[in-house]
Amino acid sequence: MATSIATVPNKILMLHGSKDLRLETCSIESPLPNEVQVAVHSTGICGSDLHYYDDFRNGAFAVLAPLCLGHESAGTVTATGSSVTTLGVGDRVALEVGMACGTCELCTEGRYNICEGMLFKSSAKTFPHANGTLAELVNHPAHLCHRIPENITFDQAALIEPLSVSIHGVNRSQAPVGGKTLIFGAGAIGLLTAAVLRAHDMSEVVVADIDSARLKIAKDLGLATKTFLIPLGPMKTEIDEVLKDSQDLAAKIAEAAGVRGFDRVYECTGVPSCVQTGIYASKPGAKLVLIGMGRAVQTLPLGAAALREVDIIGVFRYANTYPTAIKLISSGKLPRIHELVTHKRSLDKAQEAFILAKNGRDEDGNVVVKVVIEA
Repeated sequence: MATSIATVPNKILMLHGSKDLRLETCSIESPLPNEVQVAVHSTGICGSDLHYYDDFRNGAFAVLAPLCLGHESAGTVTATGSSVTTLGVGDRVALEVGMACGTCELCTEGRYNICEGMLFKSSAKTFPHANGTLAELVNHPAHLCHRIPENITFDQAALIEPLSVSIHGVNRSQAPVGGKTLIFGAGAIGLLTAAVLRAHDMSEVVVADIDSARLKIAKDLGLATKTFLIPLGPMKTEIDEVLKDSQDLAAKIAEAAGVRGFDRVYECTGVPSCVQTGIYASKPGAKLVLIGMGRAVQTLPLGAAALREVDIIGVFRYANTYPTAIKLISSGKLPRIHELVTHKRSLDKAQEAFILAKNGRDEDGNVVVKVVIEA
């Protein structure tokens, strides 16, 4: 028998249109036999949340009905379904919100993140949409609620989902211990990727970005051995000029880092010029990992990759990484990761939280890395 029987009132943040967030009161039913009910404590705002907030769509995925955003969440179990034996009331958990079919070939191979039947909370890819986790209470499959130890704060736990993206990218790249790596982008994913690589004992972790304040964070938190400020210049339109600029930038980054090329390059921006530069910055036999979500169609110097056997690897979300993320944080190998949560707001101040995340700076000019909403 479930430990919660009747429906209870629940506040949930719904997006009704571009920038139209409404905190609504509804009721939530008892969890199904295989579910637990979680009182959500902390939810990080993701880039995809911002796309939905701004445009009421995320790329090709248009919102067709009011949608609750949020998927970087952690909280406390308040009720359990009748079949649940692995969790109990009071357990602190991080929610993995991608619900795969569990039976297809990809799922049985452990690659459930690219299951064609995936239902991902807060995404408009499928309809009816699956509401996200920006709510006081959510029901969720118990096997996708990962228990977190007491030495992990809820601020840290809100980073487990994006940290999983970084871990998956590093896993896909088979990063060599002691190798030299370059990361494009000093946003949350880029900085978390740097943290994972530092814990992996890479000899060089170079972070490149156009924002000097973000690079300072990478350096101050010990996430980068070196940083590189990408200069902003006039936009080029001729492809030969664009690629020449990318070649020149790759050479400058390598020279500044004191290397002839990088063993692994992690592209965390989705910006085409960074992908191009990443190919040129890779040494022969290296791997370029595409973590950032870029344009559907891009112009790339594939010859420069193919002739030097530079592998280009795609990354989509994560699979089987939550236990690793939890262990990494709990072990203390990422000692200052909580400092990436730069701003927090309550659920009733969600509009302010989204504006902060979108602007990238607060009213005092401080950098916004990760905004967490507390229910």
